[in-house]
Amino acid sequence: MMQIGPNTRLRVSPFFDATIEAGATAFSPYNKMLMPVSFGDPSAEYERLINAVSQWDVSVQRQIEISGPDAARLAQILSVRDLSKCAIGQGKYVPMCDHAGNLINDPVVLKLAEDKFWFSIADNNIELWAQSIAHERQLDVEICEPDVSPLAVQGPKAEDVVAKLFGEWVRDLKFFWFADVLAGDIPVKLVRAGFSKQGGFELFLMDGSRGKELWNLVHEAGISLGIGPGYPNPVERIESGLLSYGGDTDAKTNPFEVRLEKYVNLTLDDEVIGIRALRKIKEEGVKRHQLGVKILGQEAHEGHAIWYDIEKDGVKVGNMTNGGWSPRLNASIGFALVSVSCQPGDVVTVMKHGQNLEGTLCELPFI
Repeated sequence: MMQIGPNTRLRVSPFFDATIEAGATAFSPYNKMLMPVSFGDPSAEYERLINAVSQWDVSVQRQIEISGPDAARLAQILSVRDLSKCAIGQGKYVPMCDHAGNLINDPVVLKLAEDKFWFSIADNNIELWAQSIAHERQLDVEICEPDVSPLAVQGPKAEDVVAKLFGEWVRDLKFFWFADVLAGDIPVKLVRAGFSKQGGFELFLMDGSRGKELWNLVHEAGISLGIGPGYPNPVERIESGLLSYGGDTDAKTNPFEVRLEKYVNLTLDDEVIGIRALRKIKEEGVKRHQLGVKILGQEAHEGHAIWYDIEKDGVKVGNMTNGGWSPRLNASIGFALVSVSCQPGDVVTVMKHGQNLEGTLCELPFI
């Protein structure tokens, strides 16, 4: 029987009881919460995501709310992507950097009003960072973590499930746009988003006391379509080339190194944190870049952050940051953060716990 010891530093989500009943067998800490990371059958969880539909408790994807007269200004100061044309009801994927241009998060920034934004964050204390910057610059804002908990519905049949819940209009909702809806009488913000390339939505629960009800409503709507529980699948996201902040990045990774250049606007005002450093990095030339790596005849570690050394001609050139066996490619694959001297087609050696594994570099995504 699985047990989780009491801990004031780790919160459970509004969907926790529902995930236990659905068969969760393992959890991982993320943003000071517990996220389900296994339901006991990785192959079935992968197949549901690729061929049917999966529902995920991703309430660890916390929202940092910035509101007030200077909210738009602070949102832009924290974002190296131009937000000036972001409309109410729209979200944008945004790299966030420190003053040296190092990546510290990659949230989706949702614009709820001219004076209200949510930063839907990866694993890091962005609330404290935003509060510090606001205080330092004497901005008139309120910053908090609201009672908002996302539930993801992902897979090729996810749209059908969500349409059954809310109506056919959801099929026209654009990527990263959102709308206020009711699941029965449960208030939800419906966002076209999700950490997979299989398509889907995130239902932002606005009342944490009703998590089990929402989970069950989604499950019931998807029974005929083969719905089942899952989580952000490590193998699918590697196949799809999706970046995991903190897993595929280190403390010195800048956005240019991990394929985020198109989300960086170097013409932004100097008050944007990291923008001057990024201009300098771009001018001097990026030293590393992110490629794929295929391991010949071996299965790599199953999807998690690994950071194995990579050598080329006997010299370390970088790291393999994740890895897993891809059923669709019938190969062991992963990401490589390596010197720009390395190019697709190069043969490298991955140093895995004393084993020397031969691999070939390639472009991302794999699929």
